[in-house]
Amino acid sequence: MDIDPDDHRAALARAQAHAVAWIESLPDRPVAPSQDVDAMTAAFGRPLPDGPTAAADVVDELATLAEPGLMAMPSGRFFGWVIGGTLPASMAADWLVSAWDQNAAMRYPTPATAAIEDVAGGWLLDVLGLPAGSDVGFTTGATMANWTGLAAARAAVLDAVGWDVNVAGLIGAPPVTVLVGAERHTSLDLALRYLGFGAPTLVDADDQGRILVPALRAHLESVEGPVIVCLQAGNLHSGAFDPMREAVAVAHDHGAWVHVDGAFGLWAAASPTLRPMLDGVETADSWATDAHKTLNVPYDCGLAIVARPSVTRAALGTQTAYLIRDPSDASEPFDLVPEMSRRARGVPVWAALRQLGRSGVVDLVERLVANAQALAAGLSRLPGVAVLNDVVFTQVCLTFGSDEHTRAVTQELIREGAVWMSGSHWQGRDVLRISVSNWSTDDDDVAFSIAAVERAMAAAT
Repeated sequence: MDIDPDDHRAALARAQAHAVAWIESLPDRPVAPSQDVDAMTAAFGRPLPDGPTAAADVVDELATLAEPGLMAMPSGRFFGWVIGGTLPASMAADWLVSAWDQNAAMRYPTPATAAIEDVAGGWLLDVLGLPAGSDVGFTTGATMANWTGLAAARAAVLDAVGWDVNVAGLIGAPPVTVLVGAERHTSLDLALRYLGFGAPTLVDADDQGRILVPALRAHLESVEGPVIVCLQAGNLHSGAFDPMREAVAVAHDHGAWVHVDGAFGLWAAASPTLRPMLDGVETADSWATDAHKTLNVPYDCGLAIVARPSVTRAALGTQTAYLIRDPSDASEPFDLVPEMSRRARGVPVWAALRQLGRSGVVDLVERLVANAQALAAGLSRLPGVAVLNDVVFTQVCLTFGSDEHTRAVTQELIREGAVWMSGSHWQGRDVLRISVSNWSTDDDDVAFSIAAVERAMAAAT
């Protein structure tokens, strides 16, 4: 088929019109989708046409059919899980990434995207206060960012006892002990399973989910052989941070590699006000976070950061005749992540950081925290509402008396769909969990959301 610029022009114009209409609807539309997956399957489930369809018509059909099944996740009133919105510059940059259609695996054939990602990685290290020169890889999300950091950790701790996992594999290898806080995120467990570690050893945590350093020390003193310690920057429910400096020091005293799962909370390091809660985080060996959470870039974009570049390349790199390496022998993008083929995920990160600047990143993070604290304060004034966590970052967990009533209020809130907050179970209780992650959430959204919870309480009585 010949490339007709008019086909692209028409299709992209329709996509832009639908995208702008969607964005303009966000302030007023319900957050919940109006149709479920069965209705969506029925709408899309038509026989494949025998012949071609004009590209612009395909875009129109896609947008029109999908609209009732879309959740307004970019809305300032969406507080489910930990899902950010998308900054304007990063959204537009992501469109360019698709148009450029670069496989961002190697420096030599794609110098522009390689350079952009190098710069974005350097900016990230600077903003987060992590060691200059660390490797920064752009993964699909925090699960694979954790995988990347832990793959480097596996190679390093086994190499330290004379075992080359790349050559000998894991069968017969010295056993590696992996210590994690009892309230770690499940993505950490997944990454460990993918790497052949199985279930980790759990270390006791306090009532906010922070790992207890005396318990960590006791575990370290009781094990022999290679050890990996996983810490957490931002507890799933409380937002709390493990005591980094003390925990890292204890782990390093016992020869352990320290990996930090900071899916959303690592961004607190960018704020001078919040940074003390992460004191010592820069002394760890690897870190994982999500740019599509707190930084608000489009899906998908995890960030895997490893302080020892040679370890990353040894663990993940490969060499074959058809892959053209950069003459400088620098690490190639495919040395830093699991994929050998991927889109240029770092370009929207560059655009977000370029749009915000250093002060904008600080303001973004601190506004998310201020909004979480305002929600907690307003909701705690409603009769029968109890906020269970210390609201130190972007997470709020609350109850409405009994577990049964908490579930009823949560279900009513979701049924109405004007805002979205998800249920969970924490510290032995059912909770309504609020994650403030969207750059566009403002005072009106906070007030509207408190009123929506109050309506749900009345309806659930």
